[in-house]
Amino acid sequence: MAAAEAFPVLSSQAYLDGKAARETRALVADLCRQFYTLGWVSGTGGSITIKVHDDAIPKPHQLIVMSPSGVQKERMAADDMYVLSSEGDVLSAPSTKPYPNKSPKCSDCAPLFMKAYQMRNAGAVIHSHGMESCLVTMINPLSKEFRITHMEMIKGIQGHGYYDELVIPIIENTAHERELTNSLTEAISAYPKATAVLVRNHGIYVWGDSWISAKTQAECYHYLFEAAIKLHQLGIDWTSPSHGPNNPYKKCGYITSDTSVEAGLANGTQAPDKQRKCILLDIEGTTTPVSFVTEVLFPYARNNVRKHLMSTYDSEETQDDIKLLRAQILDDLEKEPSGYVPIPPDEAGKEQVIDFLVTHVEEMIKADRKLTALKQLQGHIWRAGFENKELQGVVFDDVPEALKRWHTNGIKVYIYSSGSREAQRLVFGHSEHGDLRKYLCGFFDTTVGNKRESRSYFEISQSVGVDAPSQILFVTDVYQEAIAAKAAGLDVIISIRPGNAPLPDYHGFQTITSFAEI
Repeated sequence: MAAAEAFPVLSSQAYLDGKAARETRALVADLCRQFYTLGWVSGTGGSITIKVHDDAIPKPHQLIVMSPSGVQKERMAADDMYVLSSEGDVLSAPSTKPYPNKSPKCSDCAPLFMKAYQMRNAGAVIHSHGMESCLVTMINPLSKEFRITHMEMIKGIQGHGYYDELVIPIIENTAHERELTNSLTEAISAYPKATAVLVRNHGIYVWGDSWISAKTQAECYHYLFEAAIKLHQLGIDWTSPSHGPNNPYKKCGYITSDTSVEAGLANGTQAPDKQRKCILLDIEGTTTPVSFVTEVLFPYARNNVRKHLMSTYDSEETQDDIKLLRAQILDDLEKEPSGYVPIPPDEAGKEQVIDFLVTHVEEMIKADRKLTALKQLQGHIWRAGFENKELQGVVFDDVPEALKRWHTNGIKVYIYSSGSREAQRLVFGHSEHGDLRKYLCGFFDTTVGNKRESRSYFEISQSVGVDAPSQILFVTDVYQEAIAAKAAGLDVIISIRPGNAPLPDYHGFQTITSFAEI
């Protein structure tokens, strides 16, 4: 059903002239004046669009106010705005003004704005021509992404923290704005965590849940772009956690590997690539003893499932966990109907729902199933344990020194574990050696794919800013994971630690017993 059919009042003249629409028109005009002073919409360029917020209307069906094209943004008034339906049809257009004003025209960005509304359920979209957003795409004209990490303003970007690596896709400019629609659509689809797309030699599109979110993020993006430009001028690598010198030996995180060529050849493998950009680490059996996971973390989660669900049942986070578990159990039922019982509906009552959840979760933990739904719930349970000091992260003694050494050398280190990203952050953020997250650039879990599938490693290689998968070293204790990573083109080393499962004879991979060997 179209928005106009579902909410016929929206297309009425009374609604178009009503308070909500009027205030949104005035807000767009006011923001355009402010953006003009920031240099974002100079020379009639740039634009902004905001949805008309109405508590009675679901966001996907709300009206859209959009600034016109080819107009001096700092001189616009509320009456200069276009009002569109949720599907992009013009419902109200401004009147023509006398010479030397041009005839009104809806923004050339309209098709691109609509993609952000439709694909991200945005509440507002800003298109800036700010100089910073243009220049930052020209530093490396071949790069398809802008990346930066360990900068305070990253915290202003939705879904990101200080230790995260911020990644923004870059698409190529075209002669006409509307011709960017397909490439912008592909970028939005390929980068689900992104809230912006850069256009080379042109500017940036930024969206948010509301106009405040979009504006705040746009300000943070422009700050980060300006910082990157100045750091580049100073010869500093902004993509590295250490922000060290961007010299020929450490440019973009390159370092010379210490891996022994002879050791690799002796084990029947090819000599490893002598230049690496990234190291990708497994946790269990690689950075952390298997016993810590099996004898500490798993029992803690199993013993605290009921307590956690009872105390947090009505929270949005726990309801989302339950939703994921329901979907997983339904999937299990389809594959093996006799082995599972569906979780009762919410109407059955909190106690009955939790009883069933506890039973299923305990079985999943006992079977050590690598399920996103289970890992997410475990992460939330462990978070409480770490925060109240009942848990402390454990890593092998050689790990902190190696992380520090790689960090100092400008190499990027990522974690890839079947445990949730939150659980990974907890282990390294609350370790017995202190907070080790300052040495890490990012975290991957099974939402990127199963660890025994080569496609997962290919996806990671597309996300960490390397020219070829071979520039990533993956360290794991699991032979099947090593096979999958090697098939994706990654360099692989197998970790031999106390308590790890034995490897097949003649496995063909280089092995280490300490990170000091890397």
